[in-house]
Amino acid sequence: MFELRFENVMAKLKKNVTGEPAPAISADDQIEVYGAREHNLKNIDINLPKNKLVVITGISGSGKSSLAFDTIYAEGQRRYMESFGAYARQFIGDMERPDVDKITGLSPVISIEQKTTNKNPRSTVGTITEIYDFLRLLYARVGVAYSYETGKRMTRFSEEEILEHIYKNKDKKKLVILAPLVRGRKGHYRELFEQVRKQGYLKVRIDGEIVDLKERLQVDRYKIHDIELVIDRIVVNSESRVRISQSVQKALQMGKGLMFILDSDTNKLAQYSKQLMCEDTGISYEEPSPNTFSFNSPYGACPRCKGLGTIYQIDLNEVIPDYSKSIEEGGLVPLGEARDTFTYKQVQTLARKYKFSLKAPIADIPPSALNLLLYGNTNGATNMDVTVDEEAAPIDVNAEYEGVVNMVRRYFNDTSSDHVRTWAEGFMKLQACPECNGTRLRKESLFFKVDERNISELSNMDLLRLREWFTGIEERLDNKQNAIAKDILKEIRERLGFLLNVGLTYLTLNRATRTLSGGESQRIRLATQIGSQLMGITYILDEPSIGLHQRDNMQLIDALRNLKEMGNTVIVVEHDKDIMLHADHLVDIGPGAGKHGGQVVAQGTPKEMLKMNTATAGYLSGKTESPIPAERRKGNGKFLELKGVTGNNLKNVSVKFPLGTFICVTGVSGSGKSTLINETLYPILSKHAYNSKFEPMPYKSVKGLEHLDKVIEIDQSPIGRTPRSNPATYCGFFTDIRTLFAQVPEAKIRGYNAGRFSFNVKGGRCDVCEGAGVRVIEMNFLPDVFVHCEKCNGRRYNRETLEIRYKGKSISDVLDMTVDEAVEFFQPVPFIYRKVKTLQDVGLGYITLGQSAVTLSGGEAQRVKLATELSKKDTGKTIYILDEPTTGLHFQDIQLLLKVLNKLVERGNTVLVIEHNLDVIKMADYIVDLGPEGGEGGGTILATGTPEEVVKCKESHTARFLKQELHIS
Repeated sequence: MFELRFENVMAKLKKNVTGEPAPAISADDQIEVYGAREHNLKNIDINLPKNKLVVITGISGSGKSSLAFDTIYAEGQRRYMESFGAYARQFIGDMERPDVDKITGLSPVISIEQKTTNKNPRSTVGTITEIYDFLRLLYARVGVAYSYETGKRMTRFSEEEILEHIYKNKDKKKLVILAPLVRGRKGHYRELFEQVRKQGYLKVRIDGEIVDLKERLQVDRYKIHDIELVIDRIVVNSESRVRISQSVQKALQMGKGLMFILDSDTNKLAQYSKQLMCEDTGISYEEPSPNTFSFNSPYGACPRCKGLGTIYQIDLNEVIPDYSKSIEEGGLVPLGEARDTFTYKQVQTLARKYKFSLKAPIADIPPSALNLLLYGNTNGATNMDVTVDEEAAPIDVNAEYEGVVNMVRRYFNDTSSDHVRTWAEGFMKLQACPECNGTRLRKESLFFKVDERNISELSNMDLLRLREWFTGIEERLDNKQNAIAKDILKEIRERLGFLLNVGLTYLTLNRATRTLSGGESQRIRLATQIGSQLMGITYILDEPSIGLHQRDNMQLIDALRNLKEMGNTVIVVEHDKDIMLHADHLVDIGPGAGKHGGQVVAQGTPKEMLKMNTATAGYLSGKTESPIPAERRKGNGKFLELKGVTGNNLKNVSVKFPLGTFICVTGVSGSGKSTLINETLYPILSKHAYNSKFEPMPYKSVKGLEHLDKVIEIDQSPIGRTPRSNPATYCGFFTDIRTLFAQVPEAKIRGYNAGRFSFNVKGGRCDVCEGAGVRVIEMNFLPDVFVHCEKCNGRRYNRETLEIRYKGKSISDVLDMTVDEAVEFFQPVPFIYRKVKTLQDVGLGYITLGQSAVTLSGGEAQRVKLATELSKKDTGKTIYILDEPTTGLHFQDIQLLLKVLNKLVERGNTVLVIEHNLDVIKMADYIVDLGPEGGEGGGTILATGTPEEVVKCKESHTARFLKQELHIS
């Protein structure tokens, strides 16, 4: 379907590109950019057609993002800010104009970037897409309530229904109408009896017996009682209807919506409630509202976990990690090493009282005494002879010993100190809330059902199964429910359709947004924008294909086209071959990175681009491709074997990884790759190598850990979240650079040490921005804006510090160097050169040493981490784990990355990557392919072996595309 060889590319293009010359575009139909010089852009002029799908491509660092985001989007954002009134703008300040002469034809701009949406633990896929909001409304309006005690359907009656029931079923019968006052409670209730007696009532029913309301009536205060007020005693007939109606109304008023009817002849009691109520147990529910099903509302949230679904529980393995140690040796870890604390004195007293030694192994302490040590005296305060001073005699104090476990819990819950809370957290582990079982909701909310499903069960379904469940739901609802739910169901189905159309079939509504990848977050935003039905917008997207399998590419392309066909301009920064070939207009920025890029190398329709002599054209046509290895490495003969993995959607899978090889884990999105590697294998290895506390997903056994002594996970999380973080500080060579500047003769004369050249401490840094180089403007309702410091002009340091120069460069000049420039500059300084060179080796020659971490993409951050690890020595027994390392990489950059990864393997190490990119997969020594689908349809291992072996698997989507890449017919 997506043949990448040259003879098939032209056939693909016929679907969206005609052989006729492109019609002339008028000025009103294009975005015109004149003199763009932002970052490395070389004063370029470019016209982009409006209401088209425009793809901007080029190697990493060529200037793609500088054109799309830092020029076009930045100018659109600036114009939006300028539309505010003068009063609002005085709080915002002036936004810096991008370095461009002029941009015309620009409509309102929306940027959809590859950043995780929300770190709030309460934010889920359901809440950010609003599907969960409509589900809450659906359950509040048509949900059927069941008792959480008996499972029976709850009932409720209006006054009219109660009267109709009495007239129909109790005609000619003598009835007693009762209003419940007390249900299953102790007390003498003397005041209650006196109160209702003064209101004119004559009788009450106490524990099934009707008695007169005489003065000073009371009951046994130590027994449990049921008390009802006798409202009326009456025979049902046509003449008594008015009186019965008044009595029922009064009974419901006195009983707060609940009343009883006692048949005097049979002594049978019937209950009627205006609220939802279980007839067997008397349990009643509040009238449901959307908040009843919200875990962010006190009306719906589980009271134990407050709607988070998880709670911190004491982990005894952390409190007592080694039972062979004594308390005196620190075996009871929270007590610490201090021996003069009041708590330790209490422990000494307990030892004397219960006759156990603090010098003996904890395993030898009697269970009852150990239980007291851990959980305290549950009976409250106890007289304990506590020796507060070693030289003083024991003194008798009324002191309650709370126990070590309760002490840790108290510190965790009550402290205002982050340090103390972190200390206490070290003895705890996060577990599913035992009360709600991780559903986040109170139990009443979980017993409202639509078609026998509660709202949590729907939230646990993957989106594909959820859509199937909603298909034909009308046939399973009654006429009244259908009339109420009609519009709600329409909204839910539309939103589900948008998410499925961008390849997110495997997500669930209860998936926390903080666990989403950048690509998943971006595609959710894309689906939301399609659903908003906006027109006349310029959308700018950053690699929406990240994390998407080739199988799902056409769905994403169709979604981008839908956005365009609504009357919007869609500009996409992308490296994916399929998206480029389906663009209306393609722009290639280059030819190199950094100062060697910043030019428009070529532009036009994909068909026109194929005829050009550029690196991108060669990649698109299939003329340029990475060579297939002549032979696959067999490894060192040792294996890492993992058995019985059942986390998330994995179906009891077992797998063997050959060590000393380059391994690729593949499969469609949501098939279980991250669960297997990031959430199971990595925590196991981390615990083995570093005694990490990160708990793996469930598994049965693992073999071969003895063959590894180091594990390094290189993910795409930011290397820092503030402008102070940068590649130089993260990689560790900025300390060496500061030391080098401190050795300059002028610095020695002035008495400057290495600290003078740090922008994080007082002395050498700019006092206004405190070394950040920028000021942060809080926008409240928009993302914060960073503007250059007006005093140092973004240089971070004060004038005196900048006067110190090494080879003619100040410390600020060095931070402004690109990696390529720094490699040349520091070549005579081996201890700096070696570390900087690794950044160049991973294809980051275009970034600056002091580039703010907040401006690095996920792929760039990952390669900075990779460079840091490359600069360290390894033992040849290291396993490197990378999650989609090709993110943000052009075909040329991927070749550089492959060289680096192969170099690691050649040293005897193991490299394990999760990847969708076929250029990487076909270079692997060994493949583990999961599938066949995402979510519940995945979770099995379809094939393992060399690429040539894996392509034989007919069930594998990866095999289908890999076969074309390997030119196997």
